[in-house]
Amino acid sequence: MTVAIVPIRPGGRELERFIAFPYSLHRRDPMWVPTLRMDVRKILSPQKNPFFEHGAAQYFLAQRDGNVVGRIAAIRNDLHNQTYHDRVGFYGFFESVDDQAVANALFDAAGQWLRSEKLDTMRGPMNPSINDECGLLIDGFDTPPVILMTHNPRYYVALHDRYGFVKAKDMYAFAGGGDVPPDRFARAKEMIGKRYGLTLRTLDMKRFRDEVALVKQLFNEGWEQNWGYVPMTEAELDYLAESLKPVIIPELIIFASIKGKIVGFVAAIPDLNVALKHNPSGRLFPGILKVLWHARHVHRARIPLLGTLPQYRGKGIDAVLYYQVWSNALRRGINWGEGGWILEDNHAMVNGLTALGFHIYKTYRIYDKSL
Repeated sequence: MTVAIVPIRPGGRELERFIAFPYSLHRRDPMWVPTLRMDVRKILSPQKNPFFEHGAAQYFLAQRDGNVVGRIAAIRNDLHNQTYHDRVGFYGFFESVDDQAVANALFDAAGQWLRSEKLDTMRGPMNPSINDECGLLIDGFDTPPVILMTHNPRYYVALHDRYGFVKAKDMYAFAGGGDVPPDRFARAKEMIGKRYGLTLRTLDMKRFRDEVALVKQLFNEGWEQNWGYVPMTEAELDYLAESLKPVIIPELIIFASIKGKIVGFVAAIPDLNVALKHNPSGRLFPGILKVLWHARHVHRARIPLLGTLPQYRGKGIDAVLYYQVWSNALRRGINWGEGGWILEDNHAMVNGLTALGFHIYKTYRIYDKSL
């Protein structure tokens, strides 16, 4: 049967079908966590998501006999191309039934749009950028994703491989925890504190906007050498901060200073996916009531960001930050955490997490396809 690819007009009925498709496709997957539809709608909206101040996207639906069987977005990120002086385009929000013909039609449509934008490579998945949810899960299908991490069926890997995608980079997620951090890290905190005059403080919610500006500065200085790094604009970071503000626990965002200069930070956020799991429709009402109920009993967290300024690396500051955020989390009843994602060749971070007793439990892949 013929697969029809339909471009989506923003704000129309077709966009609602684009948003709704994963909720029906994955409803029998016990590991899938439904995001609130209102949040998905906001991410996809050029009027609400500041990504679109420097990017553009075209959304496509795949239909067969009038039924939706897949979706994809073709994405242009001008800030990426300005940073790297290349012509890489992106795809994201990919979902498909287990049918290679459907996947091929979707990938073909995205590639054709990217070529029309004078781009020569299709990279992804990015939803819509590397600063958002990204990567295809290729290992670790037996556990649910944590907040702001992706999940997909195992057959998506074969759909990509058979189309001709090749690996660009793998990313790891580490799992670990327990009721007591390793003693040697407590000793390291004391020793490093004395050696460098290192002091720690937590996020000040009364100065939230100033703290967000500080995180932006640290992020754009500390992550600029990472593969695929694209600087976050002030509007993007404000958007992310305001989205996460309702779930932020100030004690889980920690800044490290030496002689009054902020040299690094760690941010952990409670894993709200534990609560979202109980709202399979993803609708605000009445599902939000279940989400709020289960959000009171979250004992998991994710550490999406930890880093130091380049000139302060190799001094053990990251170990101190891990120890402190772990200790603070335990006081809030959180005894399990995910660290990630971590680039496969970021050996310092991989070794640091391994030393803490964490282990790789999920692997995500970014793919490339020449156009």
